[in-house]
Amino acid sequence: MKDVVVIGLGAFGSTVALELAKRGCNVLVIDRDEEQVEALSQYVVNAVTADATDPRALKEAGVENFKIAVVSVGEDIASSILITMNLKELGVDYVVTKATTELQGRILRKIGADKVIFPERDIALRTAESIANPSIFDYIELSPSYGIIEIVAPPQVIGKTLRESQIRSKYGLNLIAIKREVPIIDEGGKTVLSEEIIVSPAGDEKLIEGDVLVLIGKYDDLERFKKLRR
Repeated sequence: MKDVVVIGLGAFGSTVALELAKRGCNVLVIDRDEEQVEALSQYVVNAVTADATDPRALKEAGVENFKIAVVSVGEDIASSILITMNLKELGVDYVVTKATTELQGRILRKIGADKVIFPERDIALRTAESIANPSIFDYIELSPSYGIIEIVAPPQVIGKTLRESQIRSKYGLNLIAIKREVPIIDEGGKTVLSEEIIVSPAGDEKLIEGDVLVLIGKYDDLERFKKLRR
Protein backbone atom coordinates (compact mmCIF):
# COMPACT_ATOMS: atom_id res chain seq x y z
CA MET A 1 0.00 0.00 0.00
CA LYS A 2 1.49 3.35 -1.06
CA ASP A 3 1.42 6.57 0.93
CA VAL A 4 0.83 9.56 -1.36
CA VAL A 5 0.34 13.27 -0.68
CA VAL A 6 -1.60 15.29 -3.25
CA ILE A 7 -1.18 19.07 -3.12
CA GLY A 8 -3.64 21.22 -5.04
CA LEU A 9 -7.25 20.12 -5.34
CA GLY A 10 -8.41 21.48 -8.65
CA ALA A 11 -10.09 19.15 -11.13
CA PHE A 12 -6.86 17.27 -11.85
CA GLY A 13 -5.56 16.99 -8.30
CA SER A 14 -8.94 15.96 -6.90
CA THR A 15 -9.33 13.24 -9.51
CA VAL A 16 -5.83 11.90 -8.84
CA ALA A 17 -6.50 11.82 -5.09
CA LEU A 18 -9.83 10.03 -5.47
CA GLU A 19 -8.47 7.46 -7.92
CA LEU A 20 -5.47 6.73 -5.69
CA ALA A 21 -7.79 6.26 -2.72
CA LYS A 22 -9.98 3.88 -4.75
CA ARG A 23 -6.87 1.84 -5.51
CA GLY A 24 -6.08 1.40 -1.83
CA CYS A 25 -3.43 4.10 -1.38
CA ASN A 26 -3.15 6.09 1.84
CA VAL A 27 -3.76 9.62 0.57
CA LEU A 28 -3.12 12.94 2.29
CA VAL A 29 -4.57 15.97 0.49
CA ILE A 30 -3.50 19.57 1.05
CA ASP A 31 -5.01 22.77 -0.34
CA ARG A 32 -5.54 26.38 0.71
CA ASP A 33 -9.25 26.13 -0.10
CA GLU A 34 -11.10 24.78 2.93
CA GLU A 35 -14.16 23.82 0.87
CA GLN A 36 -12.08 21.73 -1.54
CA VAL A 37 -10.37 20.00 1.36
CA GLU A 38 -13.66 19.29 3.10
CA ALA A 39 -15.16 17.85 -0.09
CA LEU A 40 -12.47 15.16 -0.24
CA SER A 41 -12.00 14.55 3.48
CA GLN A 42 -14.35 11.55 3.62
CA TYR A 43 -12.51 9.72 0.84
CA VAL A 44 -8.88 10.05 1.99
CA VAL A 45 -6.82 9.20 5.06
CA ASN A 46 -6.24 12.85 5.95
CA ALA A 47 -7.21 16.23 4.51
CA VAL A 48 -5.43 19.42 5.56
CA THR A 49 -6.13 23.08 4.82
CA ALA A 50 -2.72 24.72 4.55
CA ASP A 51 -0.37 26.80 2.42
CA ALA A 52 1.98 24.21 0.93
CA THR A 53 4.52 26.89 -0.02
CA ASP A 54 5.29 27.13 3.72
CA PRO A 55 7.63 24.27 4.69
CA ARG A 56 6.45 24.48 8.30
CA ALA A 57 2.87 23.81 7.23
CA LEU A 58 3.99 20.75 5.27
CA LYS A 59 5.97 19.46 8.23
CA GLU A 60 3.00 19.92 10.55
CA ALA A 61 0.86 17.96 8.08
CA GLY A 62 3.32 15.05 8.34
CA VAL A 63 4.47 15.19 4.73
CA GLU A 64 7.93 13.84 5.61
CA ASN A 65 6.25 10.48 6.27
CA PHE A 66 5.17 10.19 2.63
CA LYS A 67 7.40 8.78 -0.12
CA ILE A 68 5.38 10.04 -3.10
CA ALA A 69 3.85 13.45 -3.81
CA VAL A 70 1.76 14.93 -6.61
CA VAL A 71 1.85 18.71 -7.01
CA SER A 72 -1.09 20.16 -8.93
CA VAL A 73 -1.46 23.87 -8.27
CA GLY A 74 -2.69 25.06 -11.63
CA GLU A 75 -0.70 27.63 -13.59
CA ASP A 76 1.01 29.12 -10.52
CA ILE A 77 4.59 28.21 -11.43
CA ALA A 78 6.08 30.08 -8.46
CA SER A 79 4.02 28.00 -6.03
CA SER A 80 4.84 24.81 -7.93
CA ILE A 81 8.56 25.55 -7.61
CA LEU A 82 8.39 26.34 -3.89
CA ILE A 83 6.24 23.31 -3.09
CA THR A 84 8.44 20.95 -5.10
CA MET A 85 11.57 22.27 -3.37
CA ASN A 86 9.91 21.99 0.04
CA LEU A 87 8.90 18.39 -0.61
CA LYS A 88 12.39 17.33 -1.68
CA GLU A 89 13.94 19.09 1.33
CA LEU A 90 11.53 17.22 3.60
CA GLY A 91 12.76 13.93 2.14
CA VAL A 92 9.92 12.95 -0.19
CA ASP A 93 11.48 10.40 -2.56
CA TYR A 94 9.37 10.89 -5.69
CA VAL A 95 7.68 14.16 -6.63
CA VAL A 96 5.36 14.42 -9.63
CA THR A 97 4.62 18.03 -10.57
CA LYS A 98 2.05 19.35 -13.03
CA ALA A 99 3.16 21.93 -15.60
CA THR A 100 1.52 23.71 -18.52
CA THR A 101 4.55 24.59 -20.68
CA GLU A 102 7.89 23.01 -21.59
CA LEU A 103 9.71 25.94 -19.97
CA GLN A 104 7.93 25.28 -16.70
CA GLY A 105 8.80 21.62 -17.05
CA ARG A 106 12.51 22.33 -17.48
CA ILE A 107 12.56 24.61 -14.45
CA LEU A 108 10.71 22.07 -12.29
CA ARG A 109 13.08 19.27 -13.28
CA LYS A 110 16.10 21.42 -12.43
CA ILE A 111 14.84 22.16 -8.92
CA GLY A 112 14.10 18.53 -8.11
CA ALA A 113 10.85 17.26 -9.67
CA ASP A 114 11.29 13.57 -10.45
CA LYS A 115 8.54 13.60 -13.07
CA VAL A 116 6.78 16.49 -14.80
CA ILE A 117 3.37 15.93 -16.36
CA PHE A 118 1.42 18.03 -18.86
CA PRO A 119 -2.26 16.94 -18.56
CA GLU A 120 -3.73 19.61 -20.83
CA ARG A 121 -1.14 19.04 -23.55
CA ASP A 122 -1.53 15.26 -23.35
CA ILE A 123 -5.31 15.50 -23.69
CA ALA A 124 -4.91 17.87 -26.64
CA LEU A 125 -2.49 15.44 -28.34
CA ARG A 126 -4.84 12.50 -27.84
CA THR A 127 -7.81 14.48 -29.13
CA ALA A 128 -5.94 15.68 -32.22
CA GLU A 129 -4.60 12.18 -32.88
CA SER A 130 -8.04 10.58 -32.62
CA ILE A 131 -9.54 13.15 -35.02
CA ALA A 132 -6.70 12.99 -37.55
CA ASN A 133 -6.39 9.19 -37.34
CA PRO A 134 -9.70 7.52 -36.36
CA SER A 135 -7.98 4.11 -36.45
CA ILE A 136 -5.86 5.14 -33.45
CA PHE A 137 -7.76 4.46 -30.24
CA ASP A 138 -5.25 5.73 -27.69
CA TYR A 139 -1.92 7.50 -27.45
CA ILE A 140 0.33 7.73 -24.39
CA GLU A 141 3.55 9.71 -24.12
CA LEU A 142 6.20 7.88 -22.09
CA SER A 143 9.01 10.38 -22.66
CA PRO A 144 9.98 13.03 -25.22
CA SER A 145 11.19 10.18 -27.46
CA TYR A 146 8.94 7.19 -26.74
CA GLY A 147 5.22 6.52 -26.74
CA ILE A 148 2.52 3.86 -26.78
CA ILE A 149 -0.36 3.68 -29.27
CA GLU A 150 -3.38 1.46 -29.76
CA ILE A 151 -4.02 1.14 -33.48
CA VAL A 152 -6.21 -1.04 -35.67
CA ALA A 153 -3.99 -3.54 -37.50
CA PRO A 154 -3.32 -2.20 -41.03
CA PRO A 155 -4.15 -4.34 -44.09
CA GLN A 156 -0.44 -4.98 -44.73
CA VAL A 157 -0.15 -7.25 -41.67
CA ILE A 158 -3.54 -9.00 -41.73
CA GLY A 159 -3.19 -12.74 -42.21
CA LYS A 160 0.47 -12.72 -41.27
CA THR A 161 2.09 -14.03 -38.14
CA LEU A 162 3.69 -11.50 -35.86
CA ARG A 163 7.09 -12.65 -37.10
CA GLU A 164 6.06 -12.31 -40.75
CA SER A 165 4.60 -8.85 -40.15
CA GLN A 166 8.10 -7.51 -39.35
CA ILE A 167 6.64 -5.04 -36.87
CA ARG A 168 9.84 -5.23 -34.86
CA SER A 169 12.50 -5.86 -37.51
CA LYS A 170 11.17 -3.36 -40.07
CA TYR A 171 9.52 -0.70 -37.90
CA GLY A 172 11.52 -1.02 -34.67
CA LEU A 173 8.36 -1.41 -32.58
CA ASN A 174 7.48 -3.81 -29.80
CA LEU A 175 3.99 -5.31 -29.69
CA ILE A 176 2.87 -5.31 -26.05
CA ALA A 177 -0.55 -6.83 -26.61
CA ILE A 178 -3.31 -7.59 -29.10
CA LYS A 179 -6.93 -6.69 -28.37
CA ARG A 180 -9.24 -9.00 -30.27
CA GLU A 181 -12.99 -9.53 -30.33
CA VAL A 182 -13.90 -13.22 -30.19
CA PRO A 183 -17.34 -14.85 -30.29
CA ILE A 184 -18.61 -16.44 -27.08
CA ILE A 185 -21.92 -17.92 -25.96
CA ASP A 186 -23.62 -15.81 -23.31
CA GLU A 187 -25.89 -17.05 -20.51
CA GLY A 188 -28.90 -16.77 -22.78
CA GLY A 189 -27.32 -19.01 -25.40
CA LYS A 190 -26.67 -16.17 -27.82
CA THR A 191 -23.40 -15.63 -29.65
CA VAL A 192 -21.85 -12.30 -28.67
CA LEU A 193 -18.45 -10.69 -29.12
CA SER A 194 -16.13 -10.41 -26.14
CA GLU A 195 -12.77 -8.65 -25.99
CA GLU A 196 -9.77 -10.91 -25.53
CA ILE A 197 -6.36 -9.47 -24.69
CA ILE A 198 -3.29 -11.40 -25.78
CA VAL A 199 -0.35 -10.12 -23.73
CA SER A 200 3.19 -10.49 -25.14
CA PRO A 201 1.98 -12.49 -28.17
CA ALA A 202 4.27 -15.17 -29.58
CA GLY A 203 5.98 -14.78 -32.95
CA ASP A 204 3.65 -17.33 -34.55
CA GLU A 205 0.48 -15.48 -33.46
CA LYS A 206 -1.51 -14.68 -36.62
CA LEU A 207 -2.98 -11.19 -36.94
CA ILE A 208 -6.60 -11.01 -38.06
CA GLU A 209 -8.86 -8.23 -39.30
CA GLY A 210 -10.12 -6.02 -36.51
CA ASP A 211 -7.17 -6.67 -34.20
CA VAL A 212 -6.08 -3.65 -32.18
CA LEU A 213 -2.32 -3.55 -31.70
CA VAL A 214 -0.78 -2.02 -28.57
CA LEU A 215 2.65 -0.83 -29.70
CA ILE A 216 5.56 0.83 -27.92
CA GLY A 217 8.48 2.55 -29.60
CA LYS A 218 10.14 5.75 -30.71
CA TYR A 219 7.83 8.43 -32.09
CA ASP A 220 9.47 8.41 -35.52
CA ASP A 221 8.93 4.65 -35.78
CA LEU A 222 5.34 4.91 -34.55
CA GLU A 223 4.69 7.60 -37.16
CA ARG A 224 6.03 5.34 -39.93
CA PHE A 225 3.74 2.53 -38.85
CA LYS A 226 0.72 4.83 -38.50
CA LYS A 227 1.09 5.82 -42.16
CA LEU A 228 0.07 2.27 -43.12
CA ARG A 229 -3.47 3.16 -42.00
CA ARG A 230 -3.71 6.34 -44.08
